[in-house]
Amino acid sequence: MKVIDTDDKKKDGQNKCPKCGSSDITYNIKKEKLVCNYCNTEFDKEEINDVKEAKDLNEELRGSGTKDITSEEDMITIKCDGCGAEIVINTKEATNSRCHWCRSVLSINHQIDNGAIPDVLLPFKLSREDAVESINKYVGKRSFFADSKFKKEFNTNNVMGVFFPYMLVDARGHGKFIGTGEHEVRSYTVTKKVKHFDKEEEERETHYDFDVYSIEREFDVAIDDLTVETSMEILNKNNSNRTTNIINSVMPFDTENCIKYKGNYLSGYSSEKRDLNISNIEDKVDKELRDITRHALNNEIKFYDRGVKWDQENVEFNGKQWISAYLPIWLYSYQDNKVLRYVAVNGRTGATMGSIPLNKLKLFIFSALFFVIPLLLACLFLQQNGLKVFVGVIGLIVALTIYLSNSSDYRNSGVRHKYENNTRHQLTNVKENDHLIRHEYDSDDWSMFGANNNRLEGEHIKVNKNVE
Repeated sequence: MKVIDTDDKKKDGQNKCPKCGSSDITYNIKKEKLVCNYCNTEFDKEEINDVKEAKDLNEELRGSGTKDITSEEDMITIKCDGCGAEIVINTKEATNSRCHWCRSVLSINHQIDNGAIPDVLLPFKLSREDAVESINKYVGKRSFFADSKFKKEFNTNNVMGVFFPYMLVDARGHGKFIGTGEHEVRSYTVTKKVKHFDKEEEERETHYDFDVYSIEREFDVAIDDLTVETSMEILNKNNSNRTTNIINSVMPFDTENCIKYKGNYLSGYSSEKRDLNISNIEDKVDKELRDITRHALNNEIKFYDRGVKWDQENVEFNGKQWISAYLPIWLYSYQDNKVLRYVAVNGRTGATMGSIPLNKLKLFIFSALFFVIPLLLACLFLQQNGLKVFVGVIGLIVALTIYLSNSSDYRNSGVRHKYENNTRHQLTNVKENDHLIRHEYDSDDWSMFGANNNRLEGEHIKVNKNVE
């Protein structure tokens, strides 16, 4: 394993303006540059050296910011280079501060042993004003069925820019998948006579003829910037007390634009410290890399439109790269009884997702009207009982659709980042070896039984914080 050194080794914790020497340096979103607040000198972004592209990996690389976390050094002392005062910073809460004597800006650029400092950072591109506008639009579209208390208390004053900790993983590997695929030849309608309550009726069914193949795919794969949360709080997307899946769902980020970490980029924003090591998420990452590979192969097996069942999945990743990163999210939070709900905005792309408290009674009554009113009208004006039942069934379907779709749209309990499709990847040197096994006729199954080419494993891995 090789370590990529991203450490600035600034023991005094200061980035200084090369023109005037001031440490009062902040990030300007519009200019996308660091700017000295004293003399207005602008600084270009700094890239990390020695970071490789996924396709060039042939060993395991780790940024120095991925070192294991130690809990005993959360409180650290930085000596101010401006006046010599010693300032204490709690890295659980922040990684930069100001000297209370001379107001010099102190930033923890040196990667201390507790692992608080990442290798790279993606600066905010979306301003707070733009984020507030996105949140207002998102909530406004869902105000009709929103809980009345929420609508009364909704206020974007508490919208905060937060840097959350992630691990970016690149991988290069070689794989061979072996299995069975089915290709539909034709579909047709069959009429059958079936007894219902001692009465014989005709039913129409769709049947299928298809071919069964043995298939093999051998290939090289390169995966760029698989993005995994390294805060246990936000990684737990099934948290019953917090809607943290909302934070996960606003990915992906344009992580290819990450730059070398400097504490100045954190000025004016909050940041959350990483509390998971590589060993905690290694199994999850391995499964997600395989998920990405499996889904990438779907573009190579489109001929098998009924599905593919892989019996053997062999992928060896002979090169990996781990980089610790801070990524930007604008966050609105609201305490709804025992549940802390979020509306999150991607600080780069503006993608917005949220969980809004729902007035279930209002939604139920509104939905029920689409069942009750048509049924009453049918009973008043239609003579045939069959038509009345038909109208009632249609009304019930419409009512359920309205209730379920709105309930889902407000709560968004199932939304997530679809890493298996949205992570950048490339398959090369793909070799095919397919053979027809047999023909199947007159099946009433529309898809392959046991098909597994779309399954996910990494999404369901439970991370143990105590793994070493």
